[in-house]
Parts: sequence; C-alpha cells; structure tokens
Amino acid sequence: MVGRPDGGTEASEDEAQPRQPDRQVKADPSPVLSFDGVAIHLGGREILSPTSVQVGQGEFVCIIGPSGCGKTTLLRAAAGFVQPSGGEVRRLGQVVNGPSREAAFVFQDYGRALLPWRTVAGNVALALEAAGVPAAQRPERIARALKTVNLSAHADKFPLQLSGGMQQRAQIARCLAQEPRLLMMDEPFGALDAMTRESLQDEVARLVRESGLTVLFVTHDLDEAIYLGDRVIALRANPTPEKPSVAAVVDVPIAHPRNQLETKEHPEYLRLRRELYHYLGHH
Repeated sequence: MVGRPDGGTEASEDEAQPRQPDRQVKADPSPVLSFDGVAIHLGGREILSPTSVQVGQGEFVCIIGPSGCGKTTLLRAAAGFVQPSGGEVRRLGQVVNGPSREAAFVFQDYGRALLPWRTVAGNVALALEAAGVPAAQRPERIARALKTVNLSAHADKFPLQLSGGMQQRAQIARCLAQEPRLLMMDEPFGALDAMTRESLQDEVARLVRESGLTVLFVTHDLDEAIYLGDRVIALRANPTPEKPSVAAVVDVPIAHPRNQLETKEHPEYLRLRRELYHYLGHH
C-alpha cells in the first residue's frame, strides 16, 4: 500500500502478505499523534511546508529524507521542543505546547544524554525524580526498565565503563522508566557500528511488540526504516507549494517479527527499497 500525506492509501499492484497477528496497528479514532497543517520556519527559511500526518496507537513510523529536510525538526515539534509557525501538533488529543511525560525522547548523542557522574541506575532514576515518583517505588521501576534492555548486570556501572551500544540502551531504559505512551527516537543508532546497530534494532523492535509503544523514529538509513517501520514517511528538502515536505507515506506490509537476513531478502522489502531510494536525495 502506498499512503498519501492526508492519511489515505492506494493499493499497489504487488500486495505482500498481511501482517501476522503478533503485532497489529489498532484502529484508533483518536491517534496518539497528529500533525494538522504543521509548518515550521527557522531563520527566515521554510523548513517544513504545511504537513498533515497521523500516527496511530502501537504504530512504528519512520521518517526519512535528505539532510536538511526537517526530519529532526518534525520530531522535536512532536516532543514540544519546537513550536510550529502554523498548524497544530496534537498528542493524545491535546495540543502540544511543551514536553510531556507521555512522550519520551531518545537522542542520537547518547554520550551527552547520560550524566557521567551517575551510575546506570542513577541515570534511569532521573526520569522518576523528574516525575515525582516516590523514592520507595523507584528501585522496582528502575530494575524493570534495566531488565527490559538487558542491562540488569550493569546497574552500578558508570556510563564511561559501558560500550556505545550499552550507553544507548541505558538512555532507552531511562525513557521506558517514565512509562510513556509515545517514544521518539532521533537517529538513535547512527553512531554505532553495524553489528551493534542491528542488535539494537532487534531489541527495540522486540520491546515495541511487547509493550505496545507508539514510536516515531528518524533515520538516514533506508534499510533501518523499512526493517523497523510499519510505515515510512519520506520528506523532501526545499519544499514548495507544488512539492510539499511530505513526498510519500508508504506502508511496510512485511510480517513481524522480522529477521536481519530473511526480511532483507523479502521481495517486498527489495521493492520498497527501490521505491524509496530516491527520496534520500540519491540520483
């Protein structure tokens, strides 16, 4: 299925097999996240032309596009870090005016996201301290979050004692500890080596299936977007009225759970890769 920016879909000639029932996007009349004519101007330049997209409960939606097209800006608007110049962002039906504990943000630079003088458990505790969770309840939630990302054995280590992949898992654990409805991830694996990246992709995919989290995920990596996403939103740089920011919204109808080898050899995966390749600015 090829989606339109307004949320509609058009049937493709080559339909893939439907998703397996272990993960289904629930029909929700009140989407977790909606962009209604959102336009963003920074420094006198239009970064995003009016954009309308909805993200449903339990969806994993990836955003791709060339550098400077506004991927991170759109994500930050969803988080409440950036206010639109026009239109509205709604999260759980409410207009987004700032950050909320309902939404957690995973940054690309995990080295700066973690406090070096706090242990892994101490960094996870930050989310609970900010939320005003009683001290007696924190150890159990910290332990649960660390177990989810397979860091239980490293709770008392400091960030500099961890590999890059483990530091990023610690940041994800901190986000999970606040029990968000929406997880936003800004190229979270971009600085990692290929093997660690694939391992964390699978870990996040598992986590999302088990928790039912809704995810908005920015990446420069087309393979990552297709492998993880239920849908892929392709943005274009330098939008115009004739060519708005959202170039395409494409469904990824490949069954879950996915596999790093078999999924990437799937005919539908290869077809989508070819279809989306030019949206990254490749010629």
